[in-house]
Amino acid sequence: MYKRGDWVVYRMQKYSDRPGPRATNVEPEPHGEKYVYHVEKFWTVADVLPDGQLVLVTRRGKRHVLSPNDPQLRPARWWERLMYRNRFPELQDEV
Repeated sequence: MYKRGDWVVYRMQKYSDRPGPRATNVEPEPHGEKYVYHVEKFWTVADVLPDGQLVLVTRRGKRHVLSPNDPQLRPARWWERLMYRNRFPELQDEV
């Protein structure tokens, strides 16, 4: 389903005492002063491994290996590709 260069969105769960402006589904922890929330990360598929795992790259160059069946991972929608095109990292030609 995915191939090198595809843009994907990963919905990451985070914990903090001060959620940022892109935080969604913000809820307080039951017995604490922190919040649980989600942030959408805009990544690019750098490689598809032989076992089907995806190597994803972030804007800052970090790499994550995830299953294509991860429920938090999905292809970018057409309007996200248009509105957030500057948030998706460009792949560098690897020599």
